[in-house]
Amino acid sequence: MGLSQYSFIAVFLLRVVVAVTFIVHALPKLRNSEKMSKGLGMPSNAVLALGIVEFASALGIVLGIFLRLAALLLAAVMIGAIATKIGRWKVPFTAADKTGWEFDLLLLAASLVIFFSASGIIGF
Repeated sequence: MGLSQYSFIAVFLLRVVVAVTFIVHALPKLRNSEKMSKGLGMPSNAVLALGIVEFASALGIVLGIFLRLAALLLAAVMIGAIATKIGRWKVPFTAADKTGWEFDLLLLAASLVIFFSASGIIGF
């Protein structure tokens, strides 16, 4: 069997880390969408909606509830973040003075791994 017998543990740890990351990034959007809207260049109601999607999907990821849907929503959020950074903000993959889009790509990949490894409505 080798190490593949532990793949459930590895994916669960990935789910926890992804969920915590998205919760940490969702909280400022939920607490102060007006201030965040200026920095993101989006209307405050869109920032609030984004925070709700991130927070709810992160809970779904960590609790295993609607796991595939939650992972798919987070993947879509990251595609939007990457498109915004590349298209609108002209941010390179890595940058010395700001966060490039490498972190976003990593979260997109992790969300897709979770999506493809999940099964059923309660995705444990």
